[in-house]
Amino acid sequence: MTKCSHTTTGATARRRLRLVHLVALPVLVFSAACGGGGDGDGGAKDAGVASVPDESGAQDKGRGADEGESKEKGEAEEKGAGKSAFYDAQLKYVQCMRSKAGLKDYPDPLLSGYLDWPKIDEPVDPDGGGEEYKGGKNGVCVSELRAAMNLEPERDAQKDYESMLAHAKCMRENGMTKFANPTMSGGNVMPGGEPNPADPSMDRRSPAYKAAREACADKLLEGLDGMQ
Repeated sequence: MTKCSHTTTGATARRRLRLVHLVALPVLVFSAACGGGGDGDGGAKDAGVASVPDESGAQDKGRGADEGESKEKGEAEEKGAGKSAFYDAQLKYVQCMRSKAGLKDYPDPLLSGYLDWPKIDEPVDPDGGGEEYKGGKNGVCVSELRAAMNLEPERDAQKDYESMLAHAKCMRENGMTKFANPTMSGGNVMPGGEPNPADPSMDRRSPAYKAAREACADKLLEGLDGMQ
């Protein structure tokens, strides 16, 4: 393993890259979920009830609407439960980082369940090994970190890619001329940013970088902050 540089720029860039490899890349893989629906009216058109078509049709239509509403409600409740579980898992990870990892100022997750990366950057030890990003020293909270990431809501890799591409362009327009584009291959999104983490050219803690990040923050979809 290459020894970490003692410069703030190099250490920070490599820590973030390690996090991408540890956690982010698997959840940025997009799996297309294709669903097919059959014709629900096929059994309703029965010649034996031709004398009362209006009543029969109304009953069948009402039943179909009820089933549709029930399905939509169930999907909404499931999605809500998923977000709640994601938040709860992230909160458990944060609590572990505060107690077992000894980072008392580790910030709460956002209401969406994603970690608050700008605030996590603040207590980072520039001479450390990136424990703040990787589950604490010696990986004391890695199991909690992975548990939270496994509960992250499904993402659309194409939209994530387009979001990060727009962000990279914005960063370059705001003075970070070496900010690299993300790449996408085989359904996997690899974040952009520092083109050469081994020899960083951008200081993430500099006023210029922070100003550019603030100006381009709205280009990133929820959950992508900190990925590049």
